[in-house]
Amino acid sequence: MVKGLYTAYTGLINEQHRMDVLTNNLANASTVGFKKEGATSQCFDEVLAYKIKDTTDPNFARPLGDISLGVKIGENYTDHSQGSMRDTGNTYDMAISGSGFFTVQFTNKKGVQSLKYTRDGSFTLNKDGYLVTKDGDFVQGTNGRIRLNPLQPASIDQAGNIYQNNTRVATLDITDFEDYNYLEHYGENYFQTVDGFKEKAGDYKIMSGYLEMANMSVVTEMVNMISVSRAYETNQKIVQAYDGSLEIAANQLGKV
Repeated sequence: MVKGLYTAYTGLINEQHRMDVLTNNLANASTVGFKKEGATSQCFDEVLAYKIKDTTDPNFARPLGDISLGVKIGENYTDHSQGSMRDTGNTYDMAISGSGFFTVQFTNKKGVQSLKYTRDGSFTLNKDGYLVTKDGDFVQGTNGRIRLNPLQPASIDQAGNIYQNNTRVATLDITDFEDYNYLEHYGENYFQTVDGFKEKAGDYKIMSGYLEMANMSVVTEMVNMISVSRAYETNQKIVQAYDGSLEIAANQLGKV
């Protein structure tokens, strides 16, 4: 009978993890270029053979006798579908229609520089004329950092070419990848590569004067949160039911 407690426990852990993912999505509903995440689960019979002797995972119930019970937290995934476009009228606000990412030279707190990738195109010019993100990271062109004359108007075509005085002065470095599973979130809306990634030519259009919003529906995420909350409450009730049964077994059935 006590084995049911372990089944309910793994259900509680799984629903808590799903809730964490949903709340993070909602927190970034207004983050430009944010890509929502989802959580997966693995059912008991799919992982039993692998878990029966595995003692490394604290989120999976340990074997009780000859069997192990419960649900296993699966992998998180990122939905890279296109978000909606918002018209800003600002030349240096850019959105990518299609696949690919803006390439950014990111500097961490220790001063170490590395390349990150983002769909957030809310750029501006700093005091030296460099095209930077809202956090001050340098936007990369095909020849390195992009430097413009802040006193002259600029135009940007759909291929990512930047013009001033009818002369092309820079081209945005748009990077795309064969498999987005080799990308991981970094911060709010940056991505970084992991070992094994391969780049490819992107199929895109640069939309100057637009920003790509988060690719999620607040209403849908709220409905999912309600579903997760009810599933969590169901597992709580199971634990309470077993607790009541154990109390009767321990304190009443043993009385003469």
